[in-house]
Amino acid sequence: MAKDPVRVLVTGAAGQIGYALVPMIARGIMLGADQPVILHMLDIPPAAEALNGVKMELIDAAFPLLKGVVATTDAVEGCTGVNVAVMVGGFPRKEGMERKDVMSKNVSIYKSQAAALEKHAAPNCKVLVVANPANTNALILKEFAPSIPEKNITCLTRLDHNRALGQVSERLSVPVSDVKNVIIWGNHSSTQYPDVNHATVKTSSGDKPVRELVKNDEWLNGEFITTVQQRGAAIIKARKLSSALSAASSACDHIRDWVLGTPEGTFVSMGVYSDGSYNVPAGLIYSFPVTCRNGEWTIVQGLPIDEVSRKKMDLTAEELKEEKDLAYSCLS
Repeated sequence: MAKDPVRVLVTGAAGQIGYALVPMIARGIMLGADQPVILHMLDIPPAAEALNGVKMELIDAAFPLLKGVVATTDAVEGCTGVNVAVMVGGFPRKEGMERKDVMSKNVSIYKSQAAALEKHAAPNCKVLVVANPANTNALILKEFAPSIPEKNITCLTRLDHNRALGQVSERLSVPVSDVKNVIIWGNHSSTQYPDVNHATVKTSSGDKPVRELVKNDEWLNGEFITTVQQRGAAIIKARKLSSALSAASSACDHIRDWVLGTPEGTFVSMGVYSDGSYNVPAGLIYSFPVTCRNGEWTIVQGLPIDEVSRKKMDLTAEELKEEKDLAYSCLS
């Protein structure tokens, strides 16, 4: 039996990440090779012409799974009936801008988009926030879309997770598919904590801990962490543009694992609403290790946390509390 199409919203769809992301969705990379999709692309009025150009390209690519395209600058039309929403649009920090200025711009964007999703999205719509500050934008969205279950509002730290896998794979000269269970704790910012203490690599004699194979704690506790934390900035420096291809790919990974499930014995990193696990303050959107089944994520419990990790996890939680306070001060 042919499946019914799933409606997927991409905001900021005419931008760099959107342009990389929509063909991946139309090809079945996000939801599976047998899942038809209808793409909803939303952007701001100044981008309307570019957005129409993207729509023309989607039509020209003749994707077999693509059953329709809605390209619009109207949030209500964009959000109507969507099952999955990937929130890429946001206000980027420009030179000389204070954090508060960026935050207040994004608070107003996410407040209005939340209202449109709240009223018009399909019940049980799954939301992934990509635009920075991603964790706090997701929190604002949750605040103003109260009927969307809190478990359905997430933010993207899979890009950081994939970056960490990539660094280990390069260091050990092994295929990245043989590395698993790195963790990104906390904020999608330079305070995030990439943790390899529970990560393993597939070898001919079974799975071995990353620390045992790398045999260099100085690198793992130092350069590895800062490389992952600052990878986005390094790509901007090299490309003169931010990381669009890898962000789009990891957004697909995030949704695919959430909807279709994580492989047995594998966990991934997702920014989710904290329930107090690992002594992370409840009420923050914080990146945890999760497993997914039947369209639901569950925080991996009971992992031992050493003193060094604890400090780093608390530091990034502290930053998220400050961001939350700043965002709420922009609301009043």
